Amino acid sequence: MNPPALAGRRVVVTRPAGQTAHLAALIRAAGGEPVLFPALEILDAGDLRPVLALVDRLDAFDLAIFVSANAVGKALALVQARRAWPPALRVATVGRGSERALERHGFAAVIAPRERFDSEALLDLPELKDVAGKRVVIFRGDGGRELLGDTLDARGATVEYAECYRRGRPKADTAPLLALWQRRQLDAFTVTSSEGLANLCDMLGEAGRQCLQQTPLFAPHERIAAAARALGVQTVMLTDPGDAGLVAGLAAFFAKV
Repeated sequence: MNPPALAGRRVVVTRPAGQTAHLAALIRAAGGEPVLFPALEILDAGDLRPVLALVDRLDAFDLAIFVSANAVGKALALVQARRAWPPALRVATVGRGSERALERHGFAAVIAPRERFDSEALLDLPELKDVAGKRVVIFRGDGGRELLGDTLDARGATVEYAECYRRGRPKADTAPLLALWQRRQLDAFTVTSSEGLANLCDMLGEAGRQCLQQTPLFAPHERIAAAARALGVQTVMLTDPGDAGLVAGLAAFFAKV
């Protein structure tokens, strides 16, 4: 009987604290050991007044887009504390995780991509092609990408942003992680956002630069993979989307080494 695909492999999970359980469980199920090292922290928006004012006039919009599961959680907590969701207001999102989060909040018929999971894929859907004259609200973190809004604006929609959270860099002790690497007991990093990758690099610092560059890194999007290559990471593996895609990529890689 063959051993599990990730038997004996230690895999770093860099997702924010509280959002690691599903990926960690899949790694364990494949025989690996997840090493939790959050490289991104999700915080409340510094000033909630603008987003609360927007929540109060949700009835004026035709479509609400949530850019991430973080946006779903933060935005709907604010909405539910003040009012009911307008029945006619449709919802859309980018990824599987955020789609599942919306479904847990009772939303059906969520507009979401079925193959690629990014803003470009969402914009390719028929529901977002014909938006002339529509009013769209985009729930996101501070300083997010402008592609969605700019493209919808160019297609004739009126777009407003609701910045309902901000991202930060956690304070963490890197010594245990670096000690694993020095003992050759660290096998892979998983990174699911470009900002998380930048934070990881900063958190490891010069002392951990070789650790990051010499440890295989797995990313579910080419944008993250390209950023990793630019940082000098020697082995960058682009996987299929989602947690299952990451674990499948890990398993395929370690089956060959």
